[in-house]
Amino acid sequence: MSAVRQEREGARFSATFTFAKGDYDAEFHALDAVIAEVAKSIPGYLGEESWENSAEGLTSNVYYWDSLQALQSLMQHPAHLQAKQQQGRWLRGYQVVIAEVLRCYGDGGIAHPLAGTT
Repeated sequence: MSAVRQEREGARFSATFTFAKGDYDAEFHALDAVIAEVAKSIPGYLGEESWENSAEGLTSNVYYWDSLQALQSLMQHPAHLQAKQQQGRWLRGYQVVIAEVLRCYGDGGIAHPLAGTT
């Protein structure tokens, strides 16, 4: 039996990539720049934010999308697949969380990629 998920209208999604930094080289920085440009060029990309937890040595990059299809476009891009295959050279571990955004609200005092969209 195939499970097909029907997206609700107006749904927004986040992809959180949390990782422990390792040793970066020129190839890492070049590939990271390509992936960032690819993400921004995909229709459905809404924005991103990044957080660091210096006490734990972790960084989280959160990407926001207007559909799972848009997110999948990045995940299936050759540069992303290459980075995933080689992540062990540059990272000391990672975790990815894909989530549907149920609400986004605030007082308007800070900018956010989803402000006013959900």
